[in-house]
Amino acid sequence: MHSVCDLAEFICELDKLKAVKRQITLPADNYRQENSAEHSWHVALMANMLSEYAVKPIDITRVTRMILIHDIVEIDAGDMFAFNHQSDHDAQAEKEIAAAKRIFGLLPSPLDNEMLELWLEFEAAETADAEFAKAMDRVLPVFQNMKDNGGSWKRHSIAREKIEKRNAHLKSCAPALWDYVLQQLDIAVEKGWLSQ
Repeated sequence: MHSVCDLAEFICELDKLKAVKRQITLPADNYRQENSAEHSWHVALMANMLSEYAVKPIDITRVTRMILIHDIVEIDAGDMFAFNHQSDHDAQAEKEIAAAKRIFGLLPSPLDNEMLELWLEFEAAETADAEFAKAMDRVLPVFQNMKDNGGSWKRHSIAREKIEKRNAHLKSCAPALWDYVLQQLDIAVEKGWLSQ
């Protein structure tokens, strides 16, 4: 067992994620910007509620852990809007790797490597657990933007095909959720929240 003192610096560092703002705004809180810590909590809880839709066997405890750490790198790298140019995303990926090494490096061994490996697994989205975790991260904004009359999609004039592409993991890991997303996107186009 690790001593609490060995974990304290990492635990306190996590507070900084509450200051990282995202594009999603929260109608329930006077339309303030959501922060990345809130996002991670919301995705983790949603994944637990929707885990029954996973068609491949998953370990929901591992999925939850991945989701809870997936945005920790934004403490250093910041949040990037999902629909920025690819070159921006490539530069962001480099910042995030450096951030992961620094932040997880605050943990004692072997926990530092365990957390880094879990984060890398999430990023690659090649295992059943990671694919489902990544799909949950990407589908939450569908629920949020639909509830907010288009929200950030409408503000940034996003095309439907970009949302479909971003949520493509659902096709193989949770087809019923994929069908739900397609229905929602039909509604969003009809209402003018997404361009065709």
